Amino acid sequence: MTSKNLLGVAAVAAVLLTTSCQQNTNKEETTNSDTTVTAVTANSGPIVMEEVMNGEEFPDAQLAMGNTSTSMSGDSVKVTFNFNVKNYDLKSQTSDSVKGICSNSDKGQHIHFILDNGPYAALYDPKHEVTLAKNTEHYVLAFLSRSYHMSLKNKNAAVLYHFKVDENGKLQKLDVPNSPMVFYSRPKGDYLGNDAKNVLLDFYVWNTTLGSSNRVKADINTGGKDTSIMITEWKPYFLKNLAMGKNSITLTMLDGNGNKVTGDNTEVTREFNLAEGEPMR
Repeated sequence: MTSKNLLGVAAVAAVLLTTSCQQNTNKEETTNSDTTVTAVTANSGPIVMEEVMNGEEFPDAQLAMGNTSTSMSGDSVKVTFNFNVKNYDLKSQTSDSVKGICSNSDKGQHIHFILDNGPYAALYDPKHEVTLAKNTEHYVLAFLSRSYHMSLKNKNAAVLYHFKVDENGKLQKLDVPNSPMVFYSRPKGDYLGNDAKNVLLDFYVWNTTLGSSNRVKADINTGGKDTSIMITEWKPYFLKNLAMGKNSITLTMLDGNGNKVTGDNTEVTREFNLAEGEPMR
């Protein structure tokens, strides 16, 4: 039976990242106030969503789009993106990443590269190539990430690039719409053992700040049950007590009246897997 809970999230229990994130030798490529919000029972207890206090801060970190280039690849086009990173060390371990219980990349700090709101690619060097069809329009969101996959949300730590690949295989930069957008980041991929106990929910909003005007609805499917949680503060959260097996989350950008916002990148769904041990499935 499916149960629906709509829970307002304005303030949730703080969890210090000095006791939140654990070193994990799994490769990224294999993926990946004071109130506690409790939802439906799914695994060994109720689903709990807790605010995660930001760990090490990087107020001067900057990410910008560098040069882009294209080359023909059969009937498709290979697009190369270069990024400029300042005041942030890619491949370094974030200082508080080894003291707790959430998934952490052994390769260190990185860039989350999100094409068309799909699963991100983790970039440990500021360059990435994708192959795209001619006459197609795309969005790239890229932002700086701590080694445990939590985004830097300060100004200048992200870039949104809207473009078209024309019929000649050339890149045409397009204007970015001014409508509110939401981009999915975590959870992603497979979570094994201790990594399944604290699952990071993190996303990126654009052209808005969450509150009375806009909010993000998270529809969580776990253990055959559905739960809706209204998020009114742009912060990272831990999801606890998710069921083992396949889970999914849908993020939807809503207006102040609770209606879905029109425009690009306003709803996205991602599946991910949890297991107590091998094999995953």
